[in-house]
Amino acid sequence: MTDSGAAETKDLPAISERGAAAAPAASRRTSLLVTLVLGGLTAVPPLSMDMYLPALPEVTSALHSPAATVQLTLTTCLAGMALGQMIVGPMSDRWGRRRPLLVGMVIYVLATALCAVATSAELLIAFRLLQGLAGAAGIVIARAVVRDLYDGVAMARFFATLMLISGVAPVVAPLIGGQILQVTDWRGVFVVLTVVGVLLTLLVWRKLHETLPPERRHSGGLGQTLRTMRDLLADRAFSGYLLVGAFAFAALFAYISASPFVVQEIYGASPQVFSLLFGINSVGLVAVGQLNGKVLVGRVSLDKVLGIGLVLITVAATGLLLMSSGVFGTVGLVPMAAGLFVLMSAMGLVMPSTNTQALLRTPHAAGSASALLGTSTFLLGSVASPLVGIAGERTAVPMAVVQLSCAVLALLCFLGMCRPWQRRGETTTGTTGERTRL
Repeated sequence: MTDSGAAETKDLPAISERGAAAAPAASRRTSLLVTLVLGGLTAVPPLSMDMYLPALPEVTSALHSPAATVQLTLTTCLAGMALGQMIVGPMSDRWGRRRPLLVGMVIYVLATALCAVATSAELLIAFRLLQGLAGAAGIVIARAVVRDLYDGVAMARFFATLMLISGVAPVVAPLIGGQILQVTDWRGVFVVLTVVGVLLTLLVWRKLHETLPPERRHSGGLGQTLRTMRDLLADRAFSGYLLVGAFAFAALFAYISASPFVVQEIYGASPQVFSLLFGINSVGLVAVGQLNGKVLVGRVSLDKVLGIGLVLITVAATGLLLMSSGVFGTVGLVPMAAGLFVLMSAMGLVMPSTNTQALLRTPHAAGSASALLGTSTFLLGSVASPLVGIAGERTAVPMAVVQLSCAVLALLCFLGMCRPWQRRGETTTGTTGERTRL
């Protein structure tokens, strides 16, 4: 590990091809602008999903397709992001972070523009798949860049910072989506996303330099990539944190996919009210994530924080199932919204902790590890999406069942595979020389 005396740089330093900048990863720092760029890259999924959510009922009507078919536009985008990460992550370990990222962002912009001119649900589904495949570059490489630059306490705190930045996206995106629908139709949402993609691509090109020196890159082909991923998955604790994060994300995406219909169709709220409630829930996620990063990290074990978050998600999902199934009689929007708020906020404890704990174990293959983390979350999210609509648009029970099932499975993986009590007392040195309890 490096000492804490490494000088900070105003911008993220470029890595020379001769390896002159091959100092330990922890010695490099990011400027505020580069931090915002990395946050923007992690915001690609919520921007692509959440800005589009208030328009789902309108898309159903405009394209003359059932709700289940339109929900596939979310599922295929998620599936694309899952598959794309498996491709781009190992590529970034072999060729560096910058080139695969720029190619992916350009394709993302083109795919998003095509979504805006889709004339049928089938075409929209296909373009959303391409959008997801390309958008995966931003997600997987942003995590890998963080692993290149940080370790230990500093990495956990930086992930919390990214949650603050990327968390603004789900707060703002539905509000923007709702306002766009006031002046235009659902296609305008994709026009705005195209513009956002162009601006982010330009920022990546100008400000995000290479962070993986040539001597740390993998020169092998597909065989080495598969062996690397096999070795990563053979690490029981790594696989445990991977599954915990994936099941937690599936519970989150069950909410994302079902909430437009639950809030608007079952409870009769307008797109603007739905956007406001979604924004409030996202504020809770961001606030708890910042509490985690600024107060808990370095003082409380990451495993303890993760365990508390998983218990809160399980309790919230149980309450949602009891309310939606009529155990408490007919409940209004406010109690359901409160349960969803607790579930969303607890994600601020779970997501940074799972990413940090998993990536701490994989400094030698950050791109591949990031790809496995991202792929698992988006694959399970894409499975959860159609399940929430299995009983139609007039009941929230399937959403609550999926959320509770995922929460219980995440908790079981945490206890059965991560086994935090067996690793109690282990420490890792962060970039500032601090000792972080795992």
